[in-house]
Amino acid sequence: MEITITKHDLLRELSAVQSVVERKTTIPILSNVLFEAAANHSLAITGTDLDQSMRTSCPARVKTPGVAAIPARKLYDYVKLLGDCDITLKLLENHWIQLRAGRSNTKMISMAASSFPKIPVFPATALRLPAAAMRSMVSKAMCAVSFEESRYMLRGALLIIKSNSMAMVSTDGHRLAFVDVTTPIEGVSVEQRILVPRKALTELESLLSTSENEHLEFANDEATLFFRFAGRVLTSRKLTGQFPNFEAVLPKEHTIEATVRTRELTQALSRVVQFADDRSQTVKFRLENNELKITSSSTELGESEETLDTAYTHTPLTICFNANYVRDFLKAIADTETFSIKFKDSNSAGEMAPCQAMPDTKYRMIIMPVRG
Repeated sequence: MEITITKHDLLRELSAVQSVVERKTTIPILSNVLFEAAANHSLAITGTDLDQSMRTSCPARVKTPGVAAIPARKLYDYVKLLGDCDITLKLLENHWIQLRAGRSNTKMISMAASSFPKIPVFPATALRLPAAAMRSMVSKAMCAVSFEESRYMLRGALLIIKSNSMAMVSTDGHRLAFVDVTTPIEGVSVEQRILVPRKALTELESLLSTSENEHLEFANDEATLFFRFAGRVLTSRKLTGQFPNFEAVLPKEHTIEATVRTRELTQALSRVVQFADDRSQTVKFRLENNELKITSSSTELGESEETLDTAYTHTPLTICFNANYVRDFLKAIADTETFSIKFKDSNSAGEMAPCQAMPDTKYRMIIMPVRG
């Protein structure tokens, strides 16, 4: 293999695969990226940790087609230090890689490309999903995905695809995020429910930020999820099992509702939480006479209180929340002027939703109260 490529193109594509490359592994080949140079003057670069993979490509002047497995991090770090010039990579004997750029000449030890894992091939049939809607759903649902190893089925989000809508649901047992987008999806005759792992959601969010392309291609088989966007293909091993019955968790009725200004609460909460208990992060919400009082206290730090003007005319209500859960919701709706908080009573979950939702998009978060 011998190719010549611009530093800009090579660095951009190497950056795209870095996050899926396994750095601390007992399988050395997984710390490498696979280079595949084709006679049509294109270079494909693939990285994987066996759970997921990223395959990307860019133009290159291919003198000799071939394949090579090159240490991902070392190559990336070295290329970053080079000047803005063309780089020539040549595979030598014993799996050495020669890099020539300007007056720089470096040789790296690589591995046999034949040892690189086989990557699942993108299926022939795929759904075209609106990229902007998917980007919005992932960003709003990510925060409620569980980190707990023991709660395997909660370590991802449920993607629901229908002929006229998409939805994404996530929960960590303390809160539930639900995003629903009304949009036609061609080729869907039966509702599909797919569990997308947290790692794949993180990569998907990054992938969708690389381009303004209107559509994302999605496919899946018995074991693998496939996402293709802007010339890049992300694959992920499926989560298997049954996601909790989230419909049963969604509140059926509310008797109490308040309207709150997003920016005001965001700023007030950031101050009050400084004096919350470090472990529980509990903040008390008190609604009364068109006011919302937010208080926190800690035996080690002190106490803090903020009062906001809020549209509220019901009987007084006091409820405690984990401040971090509320802050995650506020971050997800940062561009919204106001949002509503709905309750059944002070012992029931609170439902938060933006008042000025995006067209055809519904977003709400259900947060369980903290027992005071």
